[in-house]
Amino acid sequence: MESVYPLNHLLPGQSASVYQLTLTGPMRRRLLDLGLIEHTKVMCLGLSPLGDPAAYLIRGAVIAIRAKDSQNILVKSN
Repeated sequence: MESVYPLNHLLPGQSASVYQLTLTGPMRRRLLDLGLIEHTKVMCLGLSPLGDPAAYLIRGAVIAIRAKDSQNILVKSN
């Protein structure tokens, strides 16, 4: 069985697929516009020096997402 966990649990170099967005409002719309939809592959590229935000590779683009937002993005292991 595949485990489902928040995006901010990915370590640099790990990848997963989007399972569900639990965000609401403008941030949800922004992430959907960036292509962060169900089954999209996401790879953590690294963390900032203080650990927040983290950089993710999403559909060929590098996107920085804050921990408070990424904890509401559920992913599952590939």
